[in-house]
Amino acid sequence: MADVEANSAKRVRRSPRPEERGKAAADSRARILDAALAEFSAKGYAGARTAGIAARAGVNQQLIAYYFGGKQGLVDELRARWRERRDAIAAEEAGFEQGFAAMMDATLDDPQRSRMVVWQALGDGPDDARALSDEWRATLTDAVERMRSRQESGEVTDEFDPEFAVLLGFVLSFAPIALPQVVEGIYGIDPLSAEYRERVRAQLMKILVPPRAGAGDGEEEGAT
Repeated sequence: MADVEANSAKRVRRSPRPEERGKAAADSRARILDAALAEFSAKGYAGARTAGIAARAGVNQQLIAYYFGGKQGLVDELRARWRERRDAIAAEEAGFEQGFAAMMDATLDDPQRSRMVVWQALGDGPDDARALSDEWRATLTDAVERMRSRQESGEVTDEFDPEFAVLLGFVLSFAPIALPQVVEGIYGIDPLSAEYRERVRAQLMKILVPPRAGAGDGEEEGAT
């Protein structure tokens, strides 16, 4: 009987297999990143604390330093994932309307990550503020150049400066994140809703996208 109990105890105390350790580590990293996203979204980089992130994730605080090197490593990883998502949308080379709709969906489907973008735009971040500023400048410069190309091709009207057109798109996409009560007060609907996105998209297209040449000619010809 004693031998049976000893063997049973050995089975219970066996070391985890490598694949089990790998899965546990991946699960811990994922929980830490989810918790960090919630913490940074709510409090910004300056207000967030690794102790609070660890408590949200249900892990030892030392794991944050082990896996990510600390708070700055966490925010760097989250921002890198946001950039990958943003770049993937841009790489699809969709038309202006489809691209705007995709970017708005990416922004409003993930409000916590988008709040991090707002915090960053307000100057909240690690000590390398200069690098973050340069990153934003490069992103926005590229957006303006793409808008200018769309205007030159006739896809977007050239009645407005490309800088204004880009700014308008950013404002409409991030207003539900930065000013949710204002958006709700104006429209009377959920700022993150599909209805807001459709109404804003339709209005922006009326402003920036010229009518298709001859769009009404064919109907008149067909009627005669």
